[in-house]
Amino acid sequence: MSDDWPRLSARTRELFRRGAEVALDPRADWIEELHAAALGTDRMRPVAEDPVLAAATRRANLANLLHWAAANVQDPGRRVPANLGPEVLGASRDLVRRGLDQSGLDAYRTAQGVAWRRWMEICFELTGDPAELRELLDVSALSITTFIDDTVAAVSERMAAERAELTRGGHAERRATVTLLLEGAPIGRARAEAQLGYGLTGPHTAAVVWTGSGSAAPDQLEAAAEAVTRAAGAPRRLTVVASAAALWVWLPVAGAPRVADLAAPLAGTPDVRVAVGRPGRDVEGFRRSHLDAATTQRMLARLTSPQQAARYEDVQLVALLTAEPTAVDEFLADTLGGLRSADPDVQRTVRTYVQELGNASRTAEVLWTHRNTVLRRLARADELLPRPLADNVLGVAAALEVLRWRG
Repeated sequence: MSDDWPRLSARTRELFRRGAEVALDPRADWIEELHAAALGTDRMRPVAEDPVLAAATRRANLANLLHWAAANVQDPGRRVPANLGPEVLGASRDLVRRGLDQSGLDAYRTAQGVAWRRWMEICFELTGDPAELRELLDVSALSITTFIDDTVAAVSERMAAERAELTRGGHAERRATVTLLLEGAPIGRARAEAQLGYGLTGPHTAAVVWTGSGSAAPDQLEAAAEAVTRAAGAPRRLTVVASAAALWVWLPVAGAPRVADLAAPLAGTPDVRVAVGRPGRDVEGFRRSHLDAATTQRMLARLTSPQQAARYEDVQLVALLTAEPTAVDEFLADTLGGLRSADPDVQRTVRTYVQELGNASRTAEVLWTHRNTVLRRLARADELLPRPLADNVLGVAAALEVLRWRG
């Protein structure tokens, strides 16, 4: 610590400590505001649109806040050492692997602005004395700014080392080649195949394997990728390490694995998720299938879905309907009314009835129940719906499908 760091009076040190205790237990709306600011800039859009990178950034920003607050509870008003904890270093490694390291540092700066505003609110609640407030805010501004500067400098140094390490590995070459293919850049097929060790002519089915919390071990992600390969009956796969918490997978097959075939292999790792794209052919199919899988991944993350695996072809409608999160709740309320919170058996009966094209007898067979039970549940649904089911079959079916995937 620098010898010329300002010394606080005993009274201001106590105020600083009390404020840091409040910051150490931040309110949920403060945290959400912090995350929204950190991921809301144009430069951060590629990070915000990737569930794995966005989750890692959120963990890093929250870790920075708690690191600063904890240090000031222990030693109020003193210079806080840079945060190089696992959350921050994990996020920085992921950003480097995706070539987003410089834009990723913007998150620290934007989060700093939100943290400063909230800290000022805390300070004004602690004291109304102008002299105390002036001293407290002066040192606070210096403390927060210096902490972020020191952390950004330390993280940048680690990022440079990580970047240098990656350029020496085969994973980096595969990642760079895949990035060019996904962006539609002019790269020769033969050259790309040589760099990937994977043929681009013929069928492809892509998958994204990831963990939202970052708690799954690399071997668990690898096991899930292997389960996808077996379920699809693929002889081999191309795997690219997208981040510490995500793998991109391509299989040279024309058929996507069934979700039911992935349930048992994934059961032992509840934090691992799999999103599968539609099959495609040649270079364009390689690209499109991955984009489908990424869209499915974003939908599962956006809806906090409890489902561990999903195929794009099964969720395409839900992905489109939920692309604008603020409109989802309004759509569900307007379309379902009381059915939205009804007994799951009633919801499931309506959904099956629509799938069976309005055939009550067939619905009863599928649900293994009596036809009269189906009719009673349908009558109950009509009581709960804003409009009778017969007048809005497509809307109700779509809304119930959203509910099925939503957590």
